[in-house]
Amino acid sequence: MATFGTLSDRLTETFRNLRTKGRLSASDVDGTVREIRRALLDADVSLEVVRRFTSTVRERALGDEVNQALNPAQQVVQIVNEELVAILGGQQRRLQFAKTPPTVIMLAGLQGAGKTTLAGKLAKWFKKDGHTPMLVAADLQRPNAVTQLQVVGEQAGVAVFAPEPGNGVGDPVRVAKDAVRQAERQQYDVVVIDTAGRLGIDAELMRQAADIRKATDPDEVLFVIDAMIGQDAVNTAKAFQEGVDFTGVVLTKLDGDARGGAALSVASVTGRPIIFASTGEGLDDFEPFHPDRMASRILDLGDVLTLIEQAQQAFDEEEARKVAEKFATDSFTLEDFLKQMQQLKNMGSIKKMIGMLPGAGQMRQQLDQFDEREIVRTEAIIQSMTPGERRNPKLLNGSRRLRIAKGSGMTVTDVNQLMTRFEQASKMMKTVAKGGVPNVPGMGPIPGAGHGGRKQQKKGKSSRSGNPGKRAAENAALAAGVKPASGEASGGGAGFGLGDQKAPADDLAAVQKLFGRR
Repeated sequence: MATFGTLSDRLTETFRNLRTKGRLSASDVDGTVREIRRALLDADVSLEVVRRFTSTVRERALGDEVNQALNPAQQVVQIVNEELVAILGGQQRRLQFAKTPPTVIMLAGLQGAGKTTLAGKLAKWFKKDGHTPMLVAADLQRPNAVTQLQVVGEQAGVAVFAPEPGNGVGDPVRVAKDAVRQAERQQYDVVVIDTAGRLGIDAELMRQAADIRKATDPDEVLFVIDAMIGQDAVNTAKAFQEGVDFTGVVLTKLDGDARGGAALSVASVTGRPIIFASTGEGLDDFEPFHPDRMASRILDLGDVLTLIEQAQQAFDEEEARKVAEKFATDSFTLEDFLKQMQQLKNMGSIKKMIGMLPGAGQMRQQLDQFDEREIVRTEAIIQSMTPGERRNPKLLNGSRRLRIAKGSGMTVTDVNQLMTRFEQASKMMKTVAKGGVPNVPGMGPIPGAGHGGRKQQKKGKSSRSGNPGKRAAENAALAAGVKPASGEASGGGAGFGLGDQKAPADDLAAVQKLFGRR
């Protein structure tokens, strides 16, 4: 996530400096802990949290678990990862539902934290999970807050209870009480109450929030906090904890460019778990918070589990099986290619998905330059073809390609490049379907992996390297029928620079070739 970009870079650089150490001295550990402390303070993490965190890391790093480790540097990384998980809350905490519906959820927080939009995201998330949520417009103070919630509710496809016009008119406590009764009568099983905020903490804000809590007896009170407010997050969280006493935290604007100190401070300081994270402006940019996955993202280890979950939601299993069969029988068409790209687009931002891969922080500049609209342009080209052309690309002669280019608003060169990418994707997936490992464009062959259908190297051919170790490795690769790649990565620890990794830009180049123009 962009919020932790700078912190992730600083920590990665700190760990990279440890990779050449066979053993770690006390001065090595102290230097590393000092850099971690600076990185956390620069990220606006609470001083109290930083002190406790670095003290624990130093104590464990000087202990036997590091001294006796085969790779002390990686062991230190593991310690930092575990302690990050701890200050982020440890285990994931799920919402608590009422034994007898409706489950009442109250949102609290300062004005501008994103409560109203979050209410819509939460309602849509409940609806996807099979619930029947109802939003409640109890923010009668902020101008047009009621109207905004109604618009958000319509976008999410959920009901909105808004008996008062707002803009300073109406009693929010009565609205909240009436909403719960309405939900019981009409059998809504979840009620999400959007309450008023203020620009800062004041007695009126706390009194109103406390009165709504007392009147509705919510099952969850979620404190919504802007992840970009830095050090103020701690004071604001403490004030709300004393005035309203929330049960969980929701972080918003995690896609911003701030330093992210709130996320690393609020759970530890208040003792309340972070339950959800909002990662963008869209109603689907919302996910349950997993402390271990967030720690992995911060340390540039990636978040493959979340990526898999998003893929499972976006991709149709039966359709994927049919496509796999087409790959195996060499009947994969541009229509199938288009369907796969549309399902990929349904997963959300390509940048965010690539950002969840291990080592993605090393290619942040390339990711920033990646154009999300390339998939839309590719869709336009394929949709400008006739059904016959999509099923049989060999029909695409020069005049047909010119017609397709004009119909899609693109150029013939764009059409030609798409066809090249399609052929590359077909060859790659055909190799995978036959049990081989593809030679991905921009990535080179993979040592030690047999490629389906590849002929074995001629007998007698061997490496000419003057380096005995390299010569032995290359001869082993030749024996496996694989051409050795020059400067191949040695694996292990890509997220921290603990191994001489292949340039991650090559991975991005492969994605760009498959989904976008060069």
